[in-house]
Amino acid sequence: MNLLKALAKVGSMTFVSRILGFVRDTLIARIFGAGMLSDAFIVAFKIPNLLRRISAEGAFSQAFVPILAEYKSQRSFDDTHHLINRVATWLGLILVVVTLLGMLAAPWIVTLIAPGFKVNPEKMQLTVELLRITFPYIFFISLVSMAGGVLNTYNKFGIPAFTPVWLNVSMIAAVLFFADHFAEPIKVLAWAVFIGGFLQLIFQIPFLKQIGLLPKLDFHLNDDGVWRILKLMGPAVLGVSVAQISLIINTVFASFLVTGSVSWLYYADRLMEFPTGVLGVALGTILLPSLSKAYASKEQGEYSQLLDWGLRLTFILAAPAAVALAVLATPLVAALFHYGKFTVVDVSMTQQALTAYSVGLLGLILVKILAPGFYARQNIKTPVKIGIFTLVITQVMNVLFIFVLHLQHVGLALAIGLGACINASLLYYHLRKADIYQPQPGWIIFLLKLAVGLSVMGVTLFYAMGDTNAWLHFSLIKRLLYVFGLVTLGGVSYFATLMLLGFRPRDYIRRVNR
Repeated sequence: MNLLKALAKVGSMTFVSRILGFVRDTLIARIFGAGMLSDAFIVAFKIPNLLRRISAEGAFSQAFVPILAEYKSQRSFDDTHHLINRVATWLGLILVVVTLLGMLAAPWIVTLIAPGFKVNPEKMQLTVELLRITFPYIFFISLVSMAGGVLNTYNKFGIPAFTPVWLNVSMIAAVLFFADHFAEPIKVLAWAVFIGGFLQLIFQIPFLKQIGLLPKLDFHLNDDGVWRILKLMGPAVLGVSVAQISLIINTVFASFLVTGSVSWLYYADRLMEFPTGVLGVALGTILLPSLSKAYASKEQGEYSQLLDWGLRLTFILAAPAAVALAVLATPLVAALFHYGKFTVVDVSMTQQALTAYSVGLLGLILVKILAPGFYARQNIKTPVKIGIFTLVITQVMNVLFIFVLHLQHVGLALAIGLGACINASLLYYHLRKADIYQPQPGWIIFLLKLAVGLSVMGVTLFYAMGDTNAWLHFSLIKRLLYVFGLVTLGGVSYFATLMLLGFRPRDYIRRVNR
C-alpha cells in the first residue's frame, strides 16, 4: 500500500468535510453572530464533543487499534470478528448509560464547564436545553469512531474520512430550511447535531458489512483482547483527558470574559482545525495501523522509518499552513465569517485569536504524529505523564497571560499553542531517549531548505494581501476570489521554491505491506 496515496485520499475526503464545515460556520456566524446564542450552542456542542475525543477518538482508539492490528496480523478472521463484536457490545452499553446520565445532569455539567454563564439565567437555561438535545451525539459518534478504527485497520481510509460530511450537511440543511420553523432558531442546530450523529453511524454500516465485520451483540467478557483494551484504556483515558481538561479550563476562563469570547475562540479554532484535520488527523490515521503492524512484526527499522516519513511530511505541509494562517488571519476571517451579525469587532477579536493559535499549529500536528509512536507500542503511560506536565504548564500560562499580561481570550489561544509545542518537544525527546526513533540522514539540510521556502511564501503573501482593512469592505465574491488567489499564490511560491531547491514528490512515496 502506498502511504502517500492513502494520505492524499484521506486528506481529500477530510478536505471536503472541512470545506462544508466552513460553509456551516459561515451560515451560523451570519445568522447568530458572536453573542449569547452562539456562546450557548458552542458550549452545549463542545461538551459531547469533548467526551467523544476522550472516549472514542482518544482513549478508545489508542487502546483498540493496536490490539485490533495485532489480531488482524497474528490471529484468525473469526477471532478478530469476535473481538469487534464484544468490544462494540460493551461500548454501546456503556454509552447508553453515559448518555442518559449526561442528559439528566445537564444543569450541573454546564455549571462546571461554563460557570460564568450563571450570571445570566437566560443564557444558562438555554445552554442546558441545548445540551440535553446534543448529548446523544456522544452515543452515535463513539460507535462511529469504533467503526472507523476497524475500517482504517483494513485500509478503508476514505470512508471514515468522509463520514463527518454528514454532520455538516445536516447542520447546513437545518440552518437553511428549518430554522424559521423554530420558536428559538438556535435549537435547530442542536437537533441537527443529533441527526448528524445518527447519519454518520448509518453511513458506515454497509462498509463494515462489506468486509464482513459488522458487529453483533456478544456480552461475553472472557476475551483476552477485550481485557487488554480495557487495561490500556485506563491510562489512555487519563492521557486524553489531560488535553481535554485543558480545553475545559479554557472554556471556564472564557465564560468569565466579555460575551463573545467563547465564539471568537471557536471560530479561530475552526480555522486551525482545517490543517490539523486535513494533515494531522489524516497522517495519524494512516500511521497508527502501520506502526502497530510494524511493532507486532518486530520490524524496528520499518517502525523508525515510518515515523521519520511522517515527521518530514508534517514539516513540509504544516509549517506553511502556520505561516499562512498568521499572515492571512484578517483576510481569512473576513472572507469566511464577516456577514450579517458577525461584526467588524468580531473579525478583529477572532483574527487576534487565530494569530495566537497559529504559533502552535506545527506543535498540534506533530503531537498527532509523535503520540502514535507510543500508542502503537501499547505504551500509553509516557504520553500521559507528558500530557499532565503540559496541562500544568498551560494553566500557568493562562493565569499569566490573562491576569498579568491582560491578553484576555488571545492569551487562552496562545497558551494552547505554546502548550502543544512543549508537548510535541517532550514526546520527541522521549522517543529518541528510548531509542524508538532514529532520524534518517539529511535533516539539517532539509530544515534549511524548508526555511527558505517559508520565507519566500511569507513575504509573498504579506505584500500580496494589501491593506487588511480593505478586506472588511469587499463583497462576498471578491473576498472569496481574493482569498483563493492568495492561497494559490502562496502555495505556488512555496512549492516552486522547494522544487528549485531539489524537493521531489517521489522522494516521499512510502509503501507498506497490507
